[in-house]
Amino acid sequence: MKNNTKFGAVLAVVGILAGILCLYFVADTYNTVIHTHYAAGEWEESNTVRIVYAVLGWLGTAAGALSVAVLWGFLNKLDWAWFWGAVAATILLLAGFFPMIPAADSSLPVPTMWVFLLAAIMWFGMLFIGGVSGKIITLTFVAGLAYVLTFIDGVAPISKFQRTFQMPAAFVQSPNAFWNGMYVILQQVNWWGAAAWAIFIFAAFKRKSWAIPVGIFAATMSIIGGYPLGIYNALFEVHRFSMFLPAPILSTLLLIYLLRPGTRRLIEET
Repeated sequence: MKNNTKFGAVLAVVGILAGILCLYFVADTYNTVIHTHYAAGEWEESNTVRIVYAVLGWLGTAAGALSVAVLWGFLNKLDWAWFWGAVAATILLLAGFFPMIPAADSSLPVPTMWVFLLAAIMWFGMLFIGGVSGKIITLTFVAGLAYVLTFIDGVAPISKFQRTFQMPAAFVQSPNAFWNGMYVILQQVNWWGAAAWAIFIFAAFKRKSWAIPVGIFAATMSIIGGYPLGIYNALFEVHRFSMFLPAPILSTLLLIYLLRPGTRRLIEET
């Protein structure tokens, strides 16, 4: 399967289809999910969907367009095609996965599941074509989980910021004022961490020496962005295990693994 440009071209078509479906499904479900949450009294969730669905729609559509360039690359038997196909698939995985969560919360259909499944086929296929080793595939798959979970940790604070914001001057003296500020800051910390995990994955595919420091940065951002939210949420809000915690816990384990000398050798060996 390595260097199989015909199979790569088929996978690129899969990516194009996934991008088109992402555009269609996000646009088709956008207002339905927004209004369903609003009708349930979850106005802050409704506003969050307004923002996040749009961002993922842009990213998914762009990944579909990138797949057109990847198709051209495979048709011309160019060496870079598999790598950029893997980049497009990585973006499509996120664009297909997250919209399922707000839709499922409202007992609505989750059509972007098809985007996610097509992207998963494309992702693994591109790595086989590129001759990526099994150990690197395993490492980047786990890092991919951290990438998605860290992105999700950056979504929930959008709702929480809206829910905890109050206008009166007395608000600045309340405990909510501190956490309101934390939500607005950690929201972007988590999204930067998710972007860094994506860059680490791409660098690991190409066995770049700078993949390790990027991974350390990504893990640290996820840890900083996730643990405060998760601990506060678990102890003072939901009184159970917080869904903010999987991202920083997984990132902590990855950080420990990345700091091992053997991991550096694994990344840098040709």
